[in-house]
Amino acid sequence: MDLSPGQRNAVFALIVVVLATLGYFLVGPALTRSHTPAPAATSPSATLPAVTSAPPAVVPAITAPAVAAGGVNIYSWLPFTAQDLATAASVAVQVSVDYNTFTYTETAADYVAKMGGLITGQLAATLQADYQTPGVAKLRTTQKQVSTGTAAITSIRAFGPSSLTFIVNAGQRLATTNGTTSGSTAYAVTVTGAGSSWQVSDIELQDLGNS
Repeated sequence: MDLSPGQRNAVFALIVVVLATLGYFLVGPALTRSHTPAPAATSPSATLPAVTSAPPAVVPAITAPAVAAGGVNIYSWLPFTAQDLATAASVAVQVSVDYNTFTYTETAADYVAKMGGLITGQLAATLQADYQTPGVAKLRTTQKQVSTGTAAITSIRAFGPSSLTFIVNAGQRLATTNGTTSGSTAYAVTVTGAGSSWQVSDIELQDLGNS
C-alpha cells in the first residue's frame, strides 16, 4: 500500500511511540539483571569493566497487544517482532552485566569466555586485549579487584533489519583493598542478528558510539 508523505510521517511517529512504550514495558526494569562474581577481596573501586558471561537469561514469552493504527498491525512495518525485541534486549542486558563483572583471579581468556556466544568474535578479541592491558591488569591484581555488574535498558537509539542499538545504564560495585565504590555508566550497546539469535557486536560509551 502506497502512503502519502503525511501518512508516512504519521506512521514513523507511531513507530517511535511504540518503540518507546516497548522499551519501557518490555525491556526496561523487567530485564534488569545482576551477576555475582567469584568470592573476593574486601573492597570495590574500579575503572576498567570486564566480562564474565553466563548463558543469556531466559526471556519469557511475551504476549504483546496488537498495536495498530487504523486497524493496521504496527509490526507489519517493523523489521522485528515483540519477541525478537525482548530477546535482543535480554542479550544486551546480560552482556552489559558481564562487562562490569570480573575478579582479579581471572585471566583475560576466562573473562571473555564467560560471555559464550553472546558476543561476536571481533568484540571478544577487543575485550580480551583491553582486559590484559599491562597497566590495567597490574592494578586489578595489586588491588585485588572484584567487580559486580548490573544493567537496565533505558531506551532504544536505533534499529534496522538486523541490528538494534540500546542505551544501557550499566552499574558497577567494585571491591578492592582500598574499599568499595559504586557507580554507573551509560553505554550504547549494539546487537546484531534476527529472531531468537542475537549477539552484541559493539559496546561504546553513550556519547561516543553506535549512533
